[in-house]
Amino acid sequence: MKKVETGDKVRFLNTVGGGVVKGFLNKQLVIVEDEHGFEVPVLISECVVVESAGNEKLGQTPENKETVAEKDHYPSLPEVKVKVPEAVQETSGGEEITACLAFLPTDVKNLSISAYECYFVNDSNYYLFFNYMSRENNTWKSRYSGSIEPNTKIFLEEFDKTVLNEIEKVSVQFIAFKHQKPFHFKNPCSVELRIDTVKFYKLHSFRENDYFEDDALLYFIVQNDVPEREMLVSAGDLERAIRDKKSGENRPRIQRIEKKEKDRPIEIDLHADALLDSTAGMNNADLLDYQLNKFNEVMTSHIRNKNKKIVFIHGKGDGILKSAILKELKTKYPKCYYQDASFQEYGYGATMVTIK
Repeated sequence: MKKVETGDKVRFLNTVGGGVVKGFLNKQLVIVEDEHGFEVPVLISECVVVESAGNEKLGQTPENKETVAEKDHYPSLPEVKVKVPEAVQETSGGEEITACLAFLPTDVKNLSISAYECYFVNDSNYYLFFNYMSRENNTWKSRYSGSIEPNTKIFLEEFDKTVLNEIEKVSVQFIAFKHQKPFHFKNPCSVELRIDTVKFYKLHSFRENDYFEDDALLYFIVQNDVPEREMLVSAGDLERAIRDKKSGENRPRIQRIEKKEKDRPIEIDLHADALLDSTAGMNNADLLDYQLNKFNEVMTSHIRNKNKKIVFIHGKGDGILKSAILKELKTKYPKCYYQDASFQEYGYGATMVTIK
């Protein structure tokens, strides 16, 4: 077999695709530019030369061919020109790789006929060169292969329910690396998943997540550098003949991951000195009435905000204000859930209410 050289046209041995050899990262990895202009690292053992670059393209002549052959076959790393984004945004927790497949319905209100979108999510500071496959009998079919940038998600495919049977068993393989900067070595990952296709018919299977505004069904491939175990679930019998898939809303193929900020509770301090500039002329009963009026005012303004959390800071004291608040909750807001707020933040002096 011909040795791979810069300028050769190659095809990949065990996956779809190929391109032109642009250089070498080391003695095991070669940089290949595919038909879309992306430069990706590939194991040399996975490349088959289909068209030699020729002496003219390599800048060789018959007279100097022997001299060139005597030189080291692998150029040094600075000679490799790889297309690198100007600025790669890294996250504090991104040195441990988390990656998953995400499935989203195109019409969540009509799951019985909805098509689905599949994304690959790379929640890490590493580039991943990956291959997404489905199993067919005793062989594998590559559904998508390519490279994904750090902290991004990439659209893989859209399919309807007639395709569900094909993705009951899928596998994702990837190698991780960083461009032109030091990084910790990560073992190549190869995980096989069993997709419970019954979940595609159940609305509650699609849940709130960190990666999409819409609810999604996530299957993790690796979490914090730990590959997931094979998921032992059964698929069951499904509908087969479904009408032609609808075209969903067009989305960019590659999107930046923007994690949603956690909704922090509202803090309301009911101490008299926090509510009033002066308590002159007010007795304890007057103060308690004022504090309870403030409590009810806040509850009324947020009573329609389902799952909203409000922390009422009442202090430990003799417990009179806390007891009055709990009485108001039981009588006026029986559907709301309440508990002692975080001891680390408030000690014993606060109650957290969740609007229901």
